[in-house]
Amino acid sequence: MYRFLTTPRWWGINVFVLLAIPFCLFMGVWQLGRFEDRVDSHREAGQRAASRTAEAAAPLAELLPVDKETSGRQATAGGRYGRQFLVPGRELDGRTGSYVLTLLHTPEGKVLPVVRGWLPEGAAAPAPPPGEVTVTGALQASEHAGSGGVRAAGGLPEGQLGIISAASLVNMVPDDVYDAWVTLGDSPAGLTPVPAAAAAGTGLDLKAFQNLGYTGEWFAFAGFAVFMWFRLFRREAEAERDRALGLDPESPAAG
Repeated sequence: MYRFLTTPRWWGINVFVLLAIPFCLFMGVWQLGRFEDRVDSHREAGQRAASRTAEAAAPLAELLPVDKETSGRQATAGGRYGRQFLVPGRELDGRTGSYVLTLLHTPEGKVLPVVRGWLPEGAAAPAPPPGEVTVTGALQASEHAGSGGVRAAGGLPEGQLGIISAASLVNMVPDDVYDAWVTLGDSPAGLTPVPAAAAAGTGLDLKAFQNLGYTGEWFAFAGFAVFMWFRLFRREAEAERDRALGLDPESPAAG
């Protein structure tokens, strides 16, 4: 009754299924591992961020360039405040407003973007303090078009920026701009401190949940391959049984 399993057609079906199932399971386990790696990276980033609050602030130059280890570290820099910008469309505690970004001209002849705080929509930004200042804040990497909250579209009014980066400021100031920025932990009156963001590649972003979704898809493919094999096997076995009984499974009468 099951002699059909030895036919070339069924040899091909069996080999395909025997190869497809372990391949799908392997890919599913691999995608699950990718998701777990992102979860571990996110957890480690949170632990590092918690430990950094107890670390002493370090000079800005010692923490550059910004990477996963230095992102969020407390950095200090001195200089004089200069031009000020608003970075609109930024959310904080469920409200939309703007970051108040002020350029700090350092003795090294470079400019450090400093986010002094978050401003509600319609409010006026306080002027920066005059004279020499020393700032301490969480170090952050320059933003890009794919960063969360970034308004990459053009057409912003004078005095506003969509992206906090050296590339967006290079044509607005005569001095070189640090490829980094800091967000102050203590903001002046009228502003709310902006918390430091996690370093790129350490958050549970859409890619992490895509890995989890792909895991389910690969396991589903493996189950579908088994289901289709049993369905074909059952149909072929029933056809063989009908032929053994003298019935033609292709004839209308047999149906």
